[in-house]
Amino acid sequence: MRQSEINRATKETQINLSLDLDGTGKSEIKTGCGFLDHMLTLFASHGRFDLKINCVGDYHVDYHHTVEDVGICLGQAFNNALGDKRGITRYGNFILPMDEVLILTAIDFSGRAYLNWDINIAAQKVGDFDTELAQEFWLGFVRNSFSTLHFKQLAGSNAHHIIEGAFKSAARSIAQAVKINPDYKNEIPSTKGML
Repeated sequence: MRQSEINRATKETQINLSLDLDGTGKSEIKTGCGFLDHMLTLFASHGRFDLKINCVGDYHVDYHHTVEDVGICLGQAFNNALGDKRGITRYGNFILPMDEVLILTAIDFSGRAYLNWDINIAAQKVGDFDTELAQEFWLGFVRNSFSTLHFKQLAGSNAHHIIEGAFKSAARSIAQAVKINPDYKNEIPSTKGML
């Protein structure tokens, strides 16, 4: 069973998260940040992951710690649920249109953390969400899932659609990468014998 539960408590956030990689896209998301809740609901649905998140953060400061720490916990959950990554496809990519926006993502669960964020968001906010926090979320994710993740904005300028397209595209790429590949027959997909 490829599942994980993460509990993280700091002076800035208290987070309880559960993840099932082989779910149906069900989610219960309560981060205290409405826009982040929406993005994570879309992420779970498009990746077909079952995801529950409850977060209490220092919202009186801003959403930075909440967004970053949820990204950290989600990355840890993927890393734990994948174990030694035996039998997974390892790589995934997707090009997602979101009206006038076009976003490409590609991921490798390589064991090495790297984020390439080739995204240009002119607006500073979507509602009360600082748009720069989208990058912070994914940085927390890659550092804790030990994955290499590339984002490339191919078209468009609507800030909401760019971030939504990025979350949806990443979900589709990640879903491909964590899928069990019958060709590997329980092997680790690396010539090194480990990831």
